Amino acid sequence: MVGQRNAESPSTMPLSQNTPPDQPYGSAAVTAAAALSICESLLLALNDRNILPEHEIVGILRDAAEAHANHPDTGGEAAFHQDVADMITRIIDGGNSVRRKGG
Repeated sequence: MVGQRNAESPSTMPLSQNTPPDQPYGSAAVTAAAALSICESLLLALNDRNILPEHEIVGILRDAAEAHANHPDTGGEAAFHQDVADMITRIIDGGNSVRRKGG
């Protein structure tokens, strides 16, 4: 069954029938998209239930973007971290992780 451990290989949890055995969690892009969707849903739920107001959620996202923008380039990954910071900023600008009130 999808998303459950199987008896033959209890240490892996294939996410779909199409996932190759050597990649039990799929590609990095699939993993990243799943993580983004889960986090976005959590932020929306926190806002919808009045646990975190919009400005706090935007602050969390800004902190995440800033952490990547200021990440020390110790392994030649500066461009990657800047791309991540830019994506988070686009998410903030697009309002994807909060339900904007009004207009």
